[in-house]
Amino acid sequence: MKKILVIGSNGQLGNCIRKIAPDFENQYEFLFTDSSTLDITNEEEINDYFYDNKPDYCINASAYTAVDLAEKEKKKAFAVNAEGVAHLAQACADFKSILIHVSTDYVFDGNTNLPYSEDDFTNPIGVYGKSKRKGEELALEINSRTIILRTSWLYSEFNKNFVKTMLNLFSQKDELGIVADQFGQPTNANDLAEAIMNIINTPNKTFGIFHFSNYPETTWFEFAQKIAEFSKSSIKLNPLTTEQYPTPAKRPVRSTMSLDKIEETYNIEPKHWENSLEECVDILSQQ
Repeated sequence: MKKILVIGSNGQLGNCIRKIAPDFENQYEFLFTDSSTLDITNEEEINDYFYDNKPDYCINASAYTAVDLAEKEKKKAFAVNAEGVAHLAQACADFKSILIHVSTDYVFDGNTNLPYSEDDFTNPIGVYGKSKRKGEELALEINSRTIILRTSWLYSEFNKNFVKTMLNLFSQKDELGIVADQFGQPTNANDLAEAIMNIINTPNKTFGIFHFSNYPETTWFEFAQKIAEFSKSSIKLNPLTTEQYPTPAKRPVRSTMSLDKIEETYNIEPKHWENSLEECVDILSQQ
């Protein structure tokens, strides 16, 4: 039975993979690790783990994702998002494993009105995006059998994310200001988990960079409006400009990604973000 190593299994995506793992228990053995059981910044630890377990697939669902804090903690962000990825890629190359590495829309600067394709020029504008782009480059350079999945605005019923933050704030406040001039694609991490398993189940794999998200594009403000609608909240939401809500790290203005390549290559059809959001809000409302 082939083995799937899931790095960062206590994060949003990791938990979503855990959730569907029982559906594949007759096909694969899952190995779930987190930073306390496997430190990807420790090359020796990674090598020992691969030697002992010899996974066929390595899903890297771990990352340093504190976008604003990364501006101060540059070394830490690069240690996890770049150097750690290089350690994984090298171990995958040595043990003939396929690496599935999750990246971000923040590798782009967002200064365009067109959706980004996988081949478009990257120009990250913050430390987080730069560290993730470096991780992409190292992974592809070190292990030819690498699949990079760039995703965006990830949320789920697990851990901290925009949806859960909004629901919490809706219960505490009468009105709230939300940025309305940044565009992207909210993505349910459960959909990303399913896409990854679809890729693993595809016999003849195409390696390289792919974009995966829900569609179409929207703004943080419209995203929040739908969260309020689906949760039947009476909160008053006010649109803000980026200038009215300054953050330590700059965000791309429009980081919308084209999803054509993953549809054509792996026959994966992304879902409408509103449908996936409604499913998540329903789950959260029952907790």
